[in-house]
Amino acid sequence: MTSAPAPTSTVATPAPAEVPSHGATLQVTKGHGTQNDFVLLDDRTGAVELSAALVRELADRRAGLGGDGVIRVVASERLPEGAVVLAEEPAATWFMDYRNADGSVAEMCGNGVRVFAAYLERLGLWDAADGELALGTRAGVRRVRRVPVPAGIPDDVWYAVDMGRWSVPGGAAAVEAGADADVEVAGLPVARAALSIDVGNPHTVLALPDEAELAAADLTRAPVVTPVPPYGTNVELVVPLGEERTPEGTVVGRVRMRVHERGVGETRSCGTGACAAALAVRTWAGAGAPDEWLVDVPGGTVRVTALPDGHVELAGPAVLVADATVDLTALTAGR
Repeated sequence: MTSAPAPTSTVATPAPAEVPSHGATLQVTKGHGTQNDFVLLDDRTGAVELSAALVRELADRRAGLGGDGVIRVVASERLPEGAVVLAEEPAATWFMDYRNADGSVAEMCGNGVRVFAAYLERLGLWDAADGELALGTRAGVRRVRRVPVPAGIPDDVWYAVDMGRWSVPGGAAAVEAGADADVEVAGLPVARAALSIDVGNPHTVLALPDEAELAAADLTRAPVVTPVPPYGTNVELVVPLGEERTPEGTVVGRVRMRVHERGVGETRSCGTGACAAALAVRTWAGAGAPDEWLVDVPGGTVRVTALPDGHVELAGPAVLVADATVDLTALTAGR
């Protein structure tokens, strides 16, 4: 692998990925957002057969490149899901085809959206100076822009993503009760009440009293959620850390979080999970709670903002760390 240059629209556009066949190679890039890491693939014409087996092999941390998922750049017009997006937003010419590390198809990924945007910059397919990027996902159109890095956070570049509408699936009853599910977590003595949050994909958030319990949780095993979600769920464990005031005078909430992602396991970060965690704590806090939240995850810090129109915005870093040429014959040798 060789180090990848910083995102810029002046970098020569690499050739799109080759089609996997006997003896073929595949050009990929490795990137991460707060250490939620991905294998990125430029397949604009939709020529690559991105099978579940290929995704698992690329994401394998011992026999492949390793990653929490695989993200493919493909022209929206090349996919049925992309055609739906184009009908909503003709500017969404690029589609983020996201797969979990186990090969399953996912709606989208909040950290992955930022990394996808940085990758499009590298490929010369978007220039942040031209303004907002509209991109397609299975959860609908997502809009991305460059934003300043908050004071005190040691990142170079941040992107903000309008993640769309969020909701509490359990409705007013769940909001009033503060919960609509129970979650059993290995390492913790009893089941905990939790609140379901939908951010384009499903989440179940439970609060813990302190960081000692957060550290004691064993997320090598999937938490058991009751009632069982029909399509699975991501589970966030959060410790509210109170509020602080920025140099500009804005009151910002802060939480610390760990997450178990469906189809992946524990990850260093989860963008939609950070949104769900902040929104759950904000819901529990009630009237007067801040709209803006900093969420500390093992891989860094992101910012979640509840917008007036019922949408939620996620902001944070994206880093492209390496390019690689994958020998598909070697990758699939053990299949």
